[in-house]
Amino acid sequence: MPRIYKPGKVAIVLQGRQAGKKVVVIKQLDEGTKERPYPHAIVAGIERYPLKVTKRMGAKKVAKRSKIKPFIKVVNYSHLFPTRYAIELEGLKGVVSQDTFKEVSQREDSKKQIKKLLEDKYQGGKNKWFFQPLRF
Repeated sequence: MPRIYKPGKVAIVLQGRQAGKKVVVIKQLDEGTKERPYPHAIVAGIERYPLKVTKRMGAKKVAKRSKIKPFIKVVNYSHLFPTRYAIELEGLKGVVSQDTFKEVSQREDSKKQIKKLLEDKYQGGKNKWFFQPLRF
């Protein structure tokens, strides 16, 4: 079977609290682990998307509306829907690992780093589709 979920691939979460949210695969585990004996992926996604910005808005308002709330999660492959899109986020690979989910402080630190990376990517203007909520 071909590897669909490679690092950088954009997918949509189908089940759970973040259902309908877009995520980026950081690490895929096709064989599973001892704790999770099913194929799964470590993903980072956007819990709260940035709001619409217009030319009339001031710099302060634009900065406030451009904020992103990220999440990190371990998701079963059966709860992910792959898309044709991929995002180049070199900084994400070292931020999240299996050990990140054991300690709350590590999880918070990695979320802050992911937030910074995603906001920089959003400010750059590339991958507009990823930073808009799904319409359904």
